[in-house]
Amino acid sequence: MRGRIPGICGALRMRERIPALLGLALALASLLPAAGARRSQDLHCGACRALVDELEWEIAQVDPRKTIQMGSFRINPDGSQSVVAVPYARSEAHLTELLERVCEKMKEYGEKVDPATHRKSYVRVISHDGTKMDLSGLKFDGDVTSSLKFACESIAEEYEDELIEFLSHEAENVKDRLCSKRTDLCDHALHIPHDEL
Repeated sequence: MRGRIPGICGALRMRERIPALLGLALALASLLPAAGARRSQDLHCGACRALVDELEWEIAQVDPRKTIQMGSFRINPDGSQSVVAVPYARSEAHLTELLERVCEKMKEYGEKVDPATHRKSYVRVISHDGTKMDLSGLKFDGDVTSSLKFACESIAEEYEDELIEFLSHEAENVKDRLCSKRTDLCDHALHIPHDEL
């Protein structure tokens, strides 16, 4: 009997601790989704902003004199055709083509964590023109690039119409207008300077 008494006392003490342990577990569990949601938002916001940057860069590389025929190739009763030449760079055909391949560029990005806010942003680690980049404080590995590429592909697919709508015209602040206002992917990004992302 002597051996059983400490076991019973231990069980009683454990019963007293269960509510406290459950409270602690619930408190910790409530923090995890918030941290995960912030990480997810940082990733999707960064992917959206990088996607827009890459699309705008690609558009800028096209000769502005290059055009594409748009409209109907049917002959009207009066013998005319409703075909017009539009700039190729911002044409729906070109933008659709870019959206199919632009997320491959996410392998040229790294993750930077703000030491004060612990928010993540994504910046190029390889410049378009070959100039040296400041890589201090950047995390650049397969996990970062594959997560960013996946988020980019999801955004490009889900918001294809919006991307084409904004980029088919020379709109200002496409990143803020699309990533923050239209999609809410970057609810915190309105106070981040443009050159940081």
